[in-house]
Amino acid sequence: MENIDNSSPIQEFFRGKNIFVTGATGFLGMTLIEKLLRACPDVGTIYVLVRPKKDKDVSARLEELTKNALYEKLRELRGADIFQKVVAVAGDVGEDNLGLTPADRRILTENVNVVFHSAATLDFEATLRPGVSINLLGTRRVVQLCKEISHLEALVHVSSAYVNSNRKGEIEEILYPVPEDASKVIDLTASLSDEALNDLTPQLLHDHINTYTFTKALAEHEVANAISQVPSAIVRPSVITCAWKEPIPGWTVSKNGPTGFLMGAAKGIVRRLPLDKDVIYDYIPVDIVINELIAAAWHVGTTRPQTTPVYHCTTSTTNPFQWSKVGNRINGLLHKYPLKSAVWYPTLKLLPSLLLFRISAIFLHFIPAYILDTIIKVAGGKPILVRLHTNVGNSLGRLAPFIFNEWLFQNNQTKELQKRLSGKDKEMFNLDISQLDWVTYFDSMAQGVRIYLNNEHPRTLQAARRKNYILMVVNLLTQALVFGLIWWSGSLALGTTLSKSSWIVVISYTL
Repeated sequence: MENIDNSSPIQEFFRGKNIFVTGATGFLGMTLIEKLLRACPDVGTIYVLVRPKKDKDVSARLEELTKNALYEKLRELRGADIFQKVVAVAGDVGEDNLGLTPADRRILTENVNVVFHSAATLDFEATLRPGVSINLLGTRRVVQLCKEISHLEALVHVSSAYVNSNRKGEIEEILYPVPEDASKVIDLTASLSDEALNDLTPQLLHDHINTYTFTKALAEHEVANAISQVPSAIVRPSVITCAWKEPIPGWTVSKNGPTGFLMGAAKGIVRRLPLDKDVIYDYIPVDIVINELIAAAWHVGTTRPQTTPVYHCTTSTTNPFQWSKVGNRINGLLHKYPLKSAVWYPTLKLLPSLLLFRISAIFLHFIPAYILDTIIKVAGGKPILVRLHTNVGNSLGRLAPFIFNEWLFQNNQTKELQKRLSGKDKEMFNLDISQLDWVTYFDSMAQGVRIYLNNEHPRTLQAARRKNYILMVVNLLTQALVFGLIWWSGSLALGTTLSKSSWIVVISYTL
């Protein structure tokens, strides 16, 4: 029988430690802050890098952040005073010296012990310049700050499992070679015009799918190359999805991956998606990612590795997900947790190719969008549906390499890290994803999308179900009318009887 150790080395490690977090207002950053304050209440000050906005200073942005539903459990457990541990520091990873004032930089270098760097631009469609500025140069600036910190114990760099998506099949937890020198890429970005840089970008990327994976791969080497001065770890999550267990099952603020699909489908706007039901997709709950970041910091801080360890925070080799597991349940979830704000009866069908999606989108996305946009415009509103579907179509085209390809991310080092945890830490900072049930998880996700992305309180559910029934009736009547008109028009055009042209309805329905 396994000995259960009730001590928590992770809690002890973070006791009194001062933390610096970049990307604090993002999905990962805000969740990391919550878990540190809840699970390590004796942590010191958490300094968070926040970009000032014209209408809000950094303190106002931080206060707004802490009002998110994510922090409700923390507030109940620790009280509102716990947020006094969180201090906003004005800055931007995309600026020289992180945009820090000399005074703020001195505070960080004299006080910080652990750095979590999660700030990044996730835009798969971006040109090279912003990716270099934020993902590559931003990381170089963070590493430089870490070199100046007097009592640094760990830097944890958040990368992505897809930095190596230019490779096929199995991807290991190692640092792979990059096709270009980081300093050369930075110099070219600084010296070339936008047009010249864009023309040169395909040559610089080599076989990388986009500027995101390219700049994030270069950034990993910035971290690893500084290991003699900066004790560090690299954590590579796959597509980060809603919370599995904590602090609230289904909680999310991210519209990436399946949560974005469900958000659009629940509105009745997105009705078709190109997905291969048999391909292994890699989705990872945000709470597991946060646990791994914290555990990685503890491990680096207590062992001081000579080389930077790389951890895949992924599911493809431990608990692989295929849409065939939940595909036939999605529509049931859309009607189990319908939206009061739905514009049409929700139905989502998965299509095995981008071509089929584009054909189907003409009938189920664009024609209705043009009709509804016209009605909205006549009513004095702002038409958005045609533009929305155009953007979705363009995005899916660029995402096609990720949609129809499969990678298997080995995660042996993550499993080893889990084994190193005490019994208590295995419970508090669980890294084991093998027990996740995808069907149950998607049920929580559907609820989370309704509550946190579509901002519909659970008390509105009954009213939403009544509206959903009305929309179903309207949808059936509309379908009958549309297919009836297509049938009649087709038989008239072909000069044949309705009975002999019934195949038109079959083809129309299939499309």
